[in-house]
Amino acid sequence: MPTWRILERFIKGRNSVLMTATEKNQDQQRAESLGIVPAVRRPIKIVFLGAGSFFFQRLLMDVLGIPGADRGEIAVVDVDAERLELADRLGRLIVDKMGKPWVVTACTDRRRVLAGADYVINCIEVSGVECVRFDNDIPARYGIDQCIGDTIGPGGLFKALRTTPVFLEVLKDVESLCPGAWVLNYTNPMSILCLAAARSSQVKVVGLCHSVQGTGHDLARYAGVPYHELRWACGGINHLAWFTELSRDGRDLYPELRDKALNDATIYEQDPVRFDMMFHFGHFITESSGHLSEYLPYYRKRPELIRKYCRAGYKGGSGFYADQWPTWRRECDEKRLKLVTGQEDLVIDRSWEYASYIIQAMETHQPFVVHANVPNTGLIENLPRDGVVEVACLVDRNGVRPTHFGPLPPQCAAVCDWNMRMYELAVIACIERSREAAVHALMLDPLTAAVCCPAEIRKMAEELFAAEAAFLPGF
Repeated sequence: MPTWRILERFIKGRNSVLMTATEKNQDQQRAESLGIVPAVRRPIKIVFLGAGSFFFQRLLMDVLGIPGADRGEIAVVDVDAERLELADRLGRLIVDKMGKPWVVTACTDRRRVLAGADYVINCIEVSGVECVRFDNDIPARYGIDQCIGDTIGPGGLFKALRTTPVFLEVLKDVESLCPGAWVLNYTNPMSILCLAAARSSQVKVVGLCHSVQGTGHDLARYAGVPYHELRWACGGINHLAWFTELSRDGRDLYPELRDKALNDATIYEQDPVRFDMMFHFGHFITESSGHLSEYLPYYRKRPELIRKYCRAGYKGGSGFYADQWPTWRRECDEKRLKLVTGQEDLVIDRSWEYASYIIQAMETHQPFVVHANVPNTGLIENLPRDGVVEVACLVDRNGVRPTHFGPLPPQCAAVCDWNMRMYELAVIACIERSREAAVHALMLDPLTAAVCCPAEIRKMAEELFAAEAAFLPGF
């Protein structure tokens, strides 16, 4: 294959995240062999907060897979000493398996390892296992049926009230100990945490999710088009970003996609809520059907609607996250134990998660485009300018530079705006420790407002505050 063609494919695939991880790795290896891919030239230090997170294994392998990232330090932090020890062993196994002489350190106190950090990856969870049943079961008694409930709705709000104050303390430590570091946030609720950071801190924070990449793959599969041949534009807010353009070779794919979803049940049943929104709003949304149904007032307010549009598991199962999260967490730890004890083999691959590609672009000055959560400085013209939006951003040694998206279709902007108003009040509640602002946030939550009157919402909020009082200091 000609050198120019390898470079073209590599850059195109990475900039658009249009290629699978395997395709990217193959093209990257070819390009490296020709000396046309810049490599990292210095040791870097990464602090990973929340080592018990399932992201840890994936992101560490991704980082060590960066060309030239042969030296550095990964500081692993978790407040749970037992899970920290397991993550430490796993980190050392990955370093050994990949043959990279990185230093792995583990600590329960982030302040002891933050100094000198170039990047901080935030994957913390605050009291999730202890509160997940409260987050789900108390709202359920008021008729609010949640599937995931960790970014929006009563569950998402109370996760924000527990998590945001801790995240802001993390940012204070970053500002004092490693003020030049980039904080790559994976913790939910993404929009609320990023908005609180923008309102309260000078630290460079970027919110990362995989819903854009994942939805791109979904759309390619539904349309029957090779993933790398898709062309699209996507913008909005996290979990509510809209594919406003979707084409192949200059041909609009939406008419064909609508026809398939209307006439082929095997296609429609894979994503009932997203397809229904596409039918009525004109564009496809980035979050999966089950979770998306919580961001909207349409699909979960009556039992017959849940039966019509929601399915089991991730496709909309009632209480799915609350029922499964403790099991997923335990299974993650069991999997790690099998890896570090040699009962299972560690498979090395580089994923499509953005973190390592951001680090690579910043360290090598090789441009890369991600879809990230950043303050709206007029990037999406018809969404609140003081909110946080998810748009394409150019990354190089100058940092993360958001690109101008323009206006969303008005009906799409209105759905995003509704959620952003809830986030605004949630952030006020988190920063000011205001129970009243939290109640008002729930009154503006689309699903909660579709089911309950203001008096019921206030009563439910007070029950949640009482149940979770031990995890909400200052409220």
